[in-house]
Amino acid sequence: MSKDVIMQIVTVIGGLALFLYGMKLMSNSLEAAAGAKFKNILNWVTKNRIVGVATGALITAVIQSSSATTVMVVGLVNSGLLKLAQAVSVVMGANIGTTITGLIIALKVNDIAPIAIALGVFIIMGSKRDKTRHTGQIIAGLGILFLGMNTMSGVLKPLAGTEAASNLLASIENPLIGILIGLAMTAIVQSSSATTGTVIMLGGTGLLPLHIGLFIIFGAEIGTCVTSLLASIGASKSARQVSIVHFSFNIVGTLLFSAITLIPPGALSEKPYLLFLESLIMNDVGKQLAIAHIIFNASTALLLLPFIKYLVKWANFIIPLKDEELSSKRLIYVNEQIFSMPHIAVEQTRKEVERMANLALENYKLSVDMFLERNIKNTEKIKKNEELINFLNHELTKYLVKINTLKLESNDRKLIGSFFHIVNDIERIGDHAENIMEFSMPFIEEKKMFSEDAVDELRKLTAEVEKVIESSIKYFIAQTYDPGEIDRINDLEDKVDDAVEQFKNNHIDRLNDGICTPTSGMLFVNMLSDLERVSDHACNIVTSLHVKKLQSSST
Repeated sequence: MSKDVIMQIVTVIGGLALFLYGMKLMSNSLEAAAGAKFKNILNWVTKNRIVGVATGALITAVIQSSSATTVMVVGLVNSGLLKLAQAVSVVMGANIGTTITGLIIALKVNDIAPIAIALGVFIIMGSKRDKTRHTGQIIAGLGILFLGMNTMSGVLKPLAGTEAASNLLASIENPLIGILIGLAMTAIVQSSSATTGTVIMLGGTGLLPLHIGLFIIFGAEIGTCVTSLLASIGASKSARQVSIVHFSFNIVGTLLFSAITLIPPGALSEKPYLLFLESLIMNDVGKQLAIAHIIFNASTALLLLPFIKYLVKWANFIIPLKDEELSSKRLIYVNEQIFSMPHIAVEQTRKEVERMANLALENYKLSVDMFLERNIKNTEKIKKNEELINFLNHELTKYLVKINTLKLESNDRKLIGSFFHIVNDIERIGDHAENIMEFSMPFIEEKKMFSEDAVDELRKLTAEVEKVIESSIKYFIAQTYDPGEIDRINDLEDKVDDAVEQFKNNHIDRLNDGICTPTSGMLFVNMLSDLERVSDHACNIVTSLHVKKLQSSST
């Protein structure tokens, strides 16, 4: 192999690397700049399937990644924010939106590459704000993408029509081989847009014939499902169903358009579909492939849109949906596959922390009921919940360490920082609830009694502590900085502290009057102590968010 050939190969590889990096930089920056807003848009996609398709297309057209949109949808279904039928329409729209990338590449505005790179770099270097820096990265990414295209085109264009190129293309004349190449390329780079863009660029150089490029694009549509399938690993069954529908949707489209492309020509000299594409734009395979990509996704979406309910039934058949126990000893809402979408990763983490908080609240209620009503039937339930709370504390802490290494917006990073403290406080609430259960057991078994005044005081205090826990969890879920609500929760906590102090004094009076025994009195004091600490830890949940100044709604 001559030195010139080696340099050509290296140049093509370098150009491809620039192309892929530019696309990744542009896509990631677009998602970072707009991901949080589009996550909120997806939350209200409940009206009808047309709105869902339009929303999926819009989001993907902006963030330049159907895989990112699909992962986002998997995350929202996993957290219960979207139903499967709604998610299906969004995924259909995402397939349409992803065609914008190919269209941009087909237009061959390559001359803007140096200008875009220079402008983007100047913006990045001169910016201190995240949003402005993301804008610079988007512009620079677009320029790098076109620079990569220019680099590859400069080397590959002269190869068109050569014997070596003809022999290579002859080896992939088989449609199945073309589909497998597209599938493999997309599965490796985790982006159908990158594969499709490369194919369109090669078509534009004259190196790749239309019919071969079509089948590689068909394969890329199947390959893009790999990302959502990976994102659904370990997720809820509903989330896995989204991936199944996405995969089925693209398989149907590939089979349909493969058949259309391979229709026998009959009296025609060429296949009808190829003739149709060539008639739209003459002598430009790149633009023909870009249009074919649009036709593929738009037609498949329109064809299958009326059959969404059957796609849902199909997904239910493949993955039967049963009630998923929130008591299962695993992380339900989070997995590392969603790290490519930091906004969704943070939202899913919040959902898992909320789950842990609700388990602690449930254990508090059960243990208090056990003590006041002498009810021991939920002892095992309390123990199992406490095991799960401890498990979540350990696993979430490890997960938070990993997510903290992602490129997070400043508010998301502050939120994750507060989670470290909140998870610990929730775990301590669970510990105190278990304490109440443990010292209730001998009290119940030995049939010891409290005075009516003591029981009445404990009923009042446990109710006040429950208000603090519930208000703190509600505030956490709202994720909105609200000084008025913070003051209200602090007032509730102060009320608990005052009541504890008063009830301790009342207890001393009862001991002096011989109304309470020292043994039951010690248990009463332990109860007061645990209840006060539960209230403190619940209030800390709000304090952690307040200290981190989570003011996303006011900035």
